[in-house]
Amino acid sequence: MDWHLIAMLHAMSATAKGVVVMLLLMSAISIWLAVERGLRYSVARNQSRAFISQVTPVLGEGKLDEAIAIATRNRKSPIASLVATGLEEFTSAPAHSTSPELIDAAKRGLDRSVATIHSELKRGLSGLATIGSTAPFVGLFGTVVGIMNAFRASAPAKAAGIQSVASGISEALVTTALGLLVAVPAVWCYNYFTSTVENFDVEMENSSMELVSYLVRRTPPADPLP
Repeated sequence: MDWHLIAMLHAMSATAKGVVVMLLLMSAISIWLAVERGLRYSVARNQSRAFISQVTPVLGEGKLDEAIAIATRNRKSPIASLVATGLEEFTSAPAHSTSPELIDAAKRGLDRSVATIHSELKRGLSGLATIGSTAPFVGLFGTVVGIMNAFRASAPAKAAGIQSVASGISEALVTTALGLLVAVPAVWCYNYFTSTVENFDVEMENSSMELVSYLVRRTPPADPLP
């Protein structure tokens, strides 16, 4: 038997070929998820930098409507989306609302926004985790099938000569290697993107506290009780 990759693929049984197709499909899905999430996080970082540089002087001048407009133009930024929600809740509160009610409305909006943004940022990561954890076992299934075929082929000859077991061994080698080749990049990408999401969470938490402090400073104190 020719021990080149193409020759080994041609010599595989139907079950082993099915394992290879499944692993290739899992690899394609993990690549798509990694590219999509990588682009999403890159845009989020760029828009966050642009938003912070644009909104800081605007908030310093107390122009909340203009700050909301800037945040709306940078909606793919977690910080911009968070600030927009908090300011919208603050500015849309009834005119007769007291200072604590205004701040509470902003806090509720910020809490909802943080949960929603966190969920969106984590979208797709579970797929990477699933592929990273299951691909080695799919490859292991192909390994078992290859070994079984090798023993089956050697049984009539009453001896495990290399020619009789070559096809089964090639199945085991290819599926094992392919399973690891699919799993390792998926796990790397999952860990990297999870760390990225955690950084975004920290940024959102800090931005949320800073926005609440800003709104408290610009909200007049409640009238003292008579």
